[in-house]
Amino acid sequence: MEFSTKVEIKPADWRIAPCERMLFIGSCFADNIGQRFVADKFRATVNPYGVMYNPASILHTVERLIESHAMPFAADEQGTAVFTLGTNHVYILKSTEEIVDNCNKQPQRLFREEKLSIEQCAGYLRQAVLLIHRHYPKVRFVLTVSPIRYRKYGYHGSQLSKATLLLAVDRVIAECNARQVDNALSADAKPTASPSTQQPALTVDYFPSYEIVNDELRDYRFYQPDMLHPTAQAVDYIYEKFSSAYFSPDTFRFLEAWEPIREALCHRPLHPDSEAYRLFKAKTEEQLQALRDRYPMMGE
Repeated sequence: MEFSTKVEIKPADWRIAPCERMLFIGSCFADNIGQRFVADKFRATVNPYGVMYNPASILHTVERLIESHAMPFAADEQGTAVFTLGTNHVYILKSTEEIVDNCNKQPQRLFREEKLSIEQCAGYLRQAVLLIHRHYPKVRFVLTVSPIRYRKYGYHGSQLSKATLLLAVDRVIAECNARQVDNALSADAKPTASPSTQQPALTVDYFPSYEIVNDELRDYRFYQPDMLHPTAQAVDYIYEKFSSAYFSPDTFRFLEAWEPIREALCHRPLHPDSEAYRLFKAKTEEQLQALRDRYPMMGE
């Protein structure tokens, strides 16, 4: 007998390596998930310019990172970018007609709120993906929609916003898949082309964070007191589902070795000057160095 509607997630065709370079941009939900990756020693950058709720602001972050040469990726190394979309609502500064990422506590009368269409959301998202792919062709992408509802829109309005984002994400992924087919057909038409000159495939997946919280975890015990934001337990569950779909066997082995070391490093002793704690600390440092020797990228 089943007491919940499980969200089935097919394992991805690719895997995230231990300590992989990663980028998380999006809503506060991206912050929550991204910090889990930071804690588990992935070389992750999380919302470097603050929380970004809509696709236009996600593109703005990507553009700023590219322009300032601050991307966490390396051109010849695999990485993963995770974009978490929160809303299709944007604020436009009336004096410039530009979408702003943050109102910076300026008077509300200076701004106009608008809703992006499916086409507009897909367009901004597509640009962000292709811009990174152009500079860092080995980066794979995971798109997801934040499960956090927006009370200020009204719950029906919030659902419409999420539906717009879901349809936009679906469109972008379909276009990327079609792009791969076109590239494959072009390669078949030119058998003399050198494989070394071909750009790595553009890989874009969807991860169902929204569905997991709103369908599988359909119980208020998984929500914070505001009844909108997921609890730490819910975030942990989503992280586990994500890891099952994307982590490599070597990543699981690394995390199994790292977890007790991380707990030891966080330990706060009652008697920090004791001989027992000195030995405990020395043993922890020894284990940490051994793990760093096995995974040199840990120290980057």
